[in-house]
Amino acid sequence: MPSNALDATFAALADPTRRAILAHLASGEASVTELAAPFEISQPAISKHLKVLERAGLISRGLDAQRRPRKLEAAPLAEATEWLEDFRRFWETSYQQLDFLLDELKKKQTKKKNRSRKR
Repeated sequence: MPSNALDATFAALADPTRRAILAHLASGEASVTELAAPFEISQPAISKHLKVLERAGLISRGLDAQRRPRKLEAAPLAEATEWLEDFRRFWETSYQQLDFLLDELKKKQTKKKNRSRKR
């Protein structure tokens, strides 16, 4: 994923209102009025959030000229998830190594305790 597209995706996801809008759109398309309903902010503020999401490619406008419904475009989210997947693998490997080390330490401790009991 090009850096600018990834930057735009994460910038758009940084705001809780925009994340809530995306969550709403995950269940289907919605009008600006429907998207604005759960928030205590103005219609122009919602429109600004929608523009950020559109520029990031996370939503698109429907063809209905009267209602102008917005719909979720999941491709940028998939690309961001793919980018994050490398870090998940890194942490998973790190935790597996830590688990192995802790198991080895426990075994050594158990052996040490068993030796001291035999004396």
